[in-house]
Amino acid sequence: MDNKRTKLLANAIDLINGPRQASYGPPEENFERIAVRWSQHLGIEVTAYQVCLCMAELKLARLANGYSKDSLTDGAAYIALAEEMHDVV
Repeated sequence: MDNKRTKLLANAIDLINGPRQASYGPPEENFERIAVRWSQHLGIEVTAYQVCLCMAELKLARLANGYSKDSLTDGAAYIALAEEMHDVV
């Protein structure tokens, strides 16, 4: 399939398995590190799964200002990573 949705998802896949992972390390380590810091700051337990969901929400909030292919792509990537982080403890 060669349509916009497939290209966007393929780009998201490339990002989370390529440059982003090379820059930030394995997702489970990166999101757990973020969760620990957010937990300390907020004074409540935050999970890696919740970090992914909140990052996707951030991208959705940015889209309220108008179309952004980057925000759409990143949002899709965070949702995919949330699936992976759901069972990480």
